[in-house]
Amino acid sequence: MSLLVRMIHLNDPNMRLYSSRQITPAIGFLYAGMHRRKAALTMIFQSLFCACACGIQFWVYGYSLYQSHTTGPFIGDLSLAGLHNVLASPSLANPDIPDILYAAFGFTFVTATAMILAGAMLERGRLFPSMLFLLCWTTFVYYVLAYFEWNPNGWLYKLGVYDFAGSGPVHIASGFSALAWALMLGRRKDPHGESIHPKVPHFKPHNPFLVGLGTILIWFGWFAFNGASTANLSLRSIYVVVNTNLAACGGGITWVLLEYLFHRKFSIIGFCSGIISGLVGITPAAGFVPVYVSALVGALTSTSSFFTVRYKHLLGVDEGLDIFAIHGVGGFVGDILTGFFAARFVPALDGRTNTYTGGWWDREWKQMGYQLAAATTCAAWSFVVSIVLLFVIDKIPGLHIRASEEDEIKGLDFKYLMDVEGDTMVLYGGGSVTPGFTAGSSERAGSSEGVVVPVGVEKRD
Repeated sequence: MSLLVRMIHLNDPNMRLYSSRQITPAIGFLYAGMHRRKAALTMIFQSLFCACACGIQFWVYGYSLYQSHTTGPFIGDLSLAGLHNVLASPSLANPDIPDILYAAFGFTFVTATAMILAGAMLERGRLFPSMLFLLCWTTFVYYVLAYFEWNPNGWLYKLGVYDFAGSGPVHIASGFSALAWALMLGRRKDPHGESIHPKVPHFKPHNPFLVGLGTILIWFGWFAFNGASTANLSLRSIYVVVNTNLAACGGGITWVLLEYLFHRKFSIIGFCSGIISGLVGITPAAGFVPVYVSALVGALTSTSSFFTVRYKHLLGVDEGLDIFAIHGVGGFVGDILTGFFAARFVPALDGRTNTYTGGWWDREWKQMGYQLAAATTCAAWSFVVSIVLLFVIDKIPGLHIRASEEDEIKGLDFKYLMDVEGDTMVLYGGGSVTPGFTAGSSERAGSSEGVVVPVGVEKRD
């Protein structure tokens, strides 16, 4: 017990770093399971890229752009570039938290956000242009919106917007940018008529187990994301964790009940989508709303995301991982619900914050206007800037954003990864590199040597 107390002590960085770091690869697992198996490994690769490349970018200039102490009216300067002099100086989040600790925590936010967005390339986006786009996107979308909301000089911060753990820069931005990316890429090819939806391409996920595993890791990591966003150890940080958990529960139960109502069956994919919808909805609200409405916040967010998914064909856009529905719409609804349910006593639980006046719950009617302004700003900025960035990148010779029809049909794993060589899978021991591929019955199980197994075209979908 003493070890647990020490780990979550205010001055111990383990509270911030242990759990939140896993979310980026966990999103990779989630997305890999939702892909067809011919492109699943590409998502794992992309999650590792986001963790590494966006982390280097964060060190070089990203942290300075949104957390520099001397700033301009629109974005921060480069005074903290390379984490120069980022040591024990008081952070902007809390004078008791050193800059270097808050920087380590912020590192996990940007990598996870980039990975949420990365799923929009879904089986037909070229890998190198997607990497360039993600680095440009974090620069011109994420860091700009993070500055607006999290830097004391940001205009949304000054306006008085309630966004506890990043609904705007993280979820709304990635969700609406995913919609823009899917729109620019166009629909996936379906030469064999395998889509299970008559109006938009939609294919059965190849591995619900990976989806479930990714969701479990994301759920656990979200406790650190939200709980540590109080920037101190207090009753409020524990309250935030309880709110987070109840919202996930409310979101998951609501989604599966709605699914059963329409289909008379449950699904692992649906349950996981509901849980994540609840987590998205509570992200802006966790440190502001009473605990007895958090499950309702999760349920309402899940409901809005469910019906967005159900009727997404009306948009005519092939956004098959539902990033827009769950993160974009869910984040927007979460912002609105925060303005509705925010109560002034919840922020005061940290022992430091006494300036919040609450939302409609406390008859503070103008707060809803602030929430709508923030959500609309994040949605519009991210969508428009993403369209511009993708258009420009696509016009650069050699950087067209969509894979060739041959590569798309064959599978991105076969195009980019040496783990999958041409028309063969390399097997080691008794398991295949990609889930779902197995050696023929004639091969001896448990062999310690590499075995090359032919893979027919019909096995790639």
